[in-house]
Amino acid sequence: MGKYNFDKVWERTGHNAVKWDANPMAPRKTDPNFTPLPMWIADMDFATAPSVVEAMQERLNHPLFGYYGDPDRYFNAIFKWQKERFGVTGLKKEHIGYENGVLGGVAAVLHTLTKPGDPILVHSPTYVGFTGVLKNNDMDIVSSPLVQDENGVYRMDFEDMEKKIQEKGIRVAIFCNPHNPTGRVWTKEEISDYIDLMGKYGITVISDEIWADFMIGEGKKHTPTQSVSDLAKRITCAFYAPSKTFNLAGLVGSYHIIYRDDLREKILKTESLSHYNSHNIMSTYALIGGYEGGAEWVDELCAYIRGNMQYCEDYCKRHFHGVKFTVNEGAYVALMDCTEWLKETGKTMDEMLDDMAWCGVLVSDGRAFHAEHHVRINFACPRLNVEQMMERLDKYVFNKK
Repeated sequence: MGKYNFDKVWERTGHNAVKWDANPMAPRKTDPNFTPLPMWIADMDFATAPSVVEAMQERLNHPLFGYYGDPDRYFNAIFKWQKERFGVTGLKKEHIGYENGVLGGVAAVLHTLTKPGDPILVHSPTYVGFTGVLKNNDMDIVSSPLVQDENGVYRMDFEDMEKKIQEKGIRVAIFCNPHNPTGRVWTKEEISDYIDLMGKYGITVISDEIWADFMIGEGKKHTPTQSVSDLAKRITCAFYAPSKTFNLAGLVGSYHIIYRDDLREKILKTESLSHYNSHNIMSTYALIGGYEGGAEWVDELCAYIRGNMQYCEDYCKRHFHGVKFTVNEGAYVALMDCTEWLKETGKTMDEMLDDMAWCGVLVSDGRAFHAEHHVRINFACPRLNVEQMMERLDKYVFNKK
């Protein structure tokens, strides 16, 4: 038993929680006899770390909230976290910049370095947020599919990427490290090879590292994209978000790390044009609280989520024929592969999703992530929710009589 209670079930319905107040599978309906189990959007059903609340309360005790500047404590907290969690040294204030959100930062880089219609390289399966921001900005999405090896591990296809870079004249690529939705934690060698390929063709890399703190697989360690080489520092814009780590999306608050002066200045100029991308003082202190005192909480959190995923993996192996699930390397959202089950039963993806929605298991349709015949499931919830989800999937979906 750990220090923190992740088993507690919080009543979130009616408390401004999109995860619980919205139906992601509409127009599909849930039978009124079932209490919905939202397992979709990347929002945790856990209270944030106590150190976050304490830092925010400390600031609230000084009830003046006028214009303010970033305190040194904010930057020092980032320096500390990056060094202790990821081994990053040499980080300076000027390398760090506030972002309202990671996707806003991605859009700022696109606005700075591209024009509508330009090709952008991404991996598929693809985080739906990338698809949305690229479509909204009229970009040409060029997908390079990840390929599963004999052990089911997703790998980058370097031959395919290079072919598409040459054919399309790509100048900007989005890299998800760790990868959403497959949960891959890329190794230093994989990242180095990726950066070398991008550098060969003069490509700027947008590295989304929002899942960096979620090392779910045993012994896994996050390697920051910029840490693998001097080339990586020159060509990469990296984005982090304590809002994901500490469940603070409602407060808003991310940051970028950009080492190269000219690249950073161009992006900051773009961001300044909207007069919108500026700090919320409470999110500043939430970051301080999380990064100064939340490490132990994060470690226990990841272990708890690992247990949730292990429960799902074991249940699938015992009870579901043709359904594949394995514990993620990273991230608390994971793919369940229903390909063989759909083929064996003759059911369609939509029929399966109808049954899931009917019994209140609200998941994300994998097709939105270019993951055919998969569903994406959020495991950042009390164990009871996972147990109920698996029981319902057993009785009303995969072994439905």
